[in-house]
Amino acid sequence: MGILDTLQSMLASQGAKDLEAAVLPIVLKEVLGSGDQGGLSAIVKKLQDAGYGDVVKSWVANGKNLPISAQQIQDVLGNATVKQLAAKYGIPVDQVSTVLAQVLPMLVDKASPNGTLPHTA
Repeated sequence: MGILDTLQSMLASQGAKDLEAAVLPIVLKEVLGSGDQGGLSAIVKKLQDAGYGDVVKSWVANGKNLPISAQQIQDVLGNATVKQLAAKYGIPVDQVSTVLAQVLPMLVDKASPNGTLPHTA
């Protein structure tokens, strides 16, 4: 099961149904990038560089995941990026960063079961 498949199943269980299930993976792929453009590791690095290293460490380590707010996600990605994604996919701006704040901790946690995030994530 890939990260986007995992994400879709997590969203279904979390009740984050405000975003169309078919649209969210596309938005995430664009945010996270893929292959040479980064993937999950790239967004983790952006968060660490922005001063959220302790939060990200909690996602990678075993134990409870510290939360990140929608505003913090928006600050890291940038308002322009969030607005562009929202406009491109017809999603309310506040929902893009809200859903990312909900799912990124779970995605990183799921991608790092042994306490390290693979470089290919």
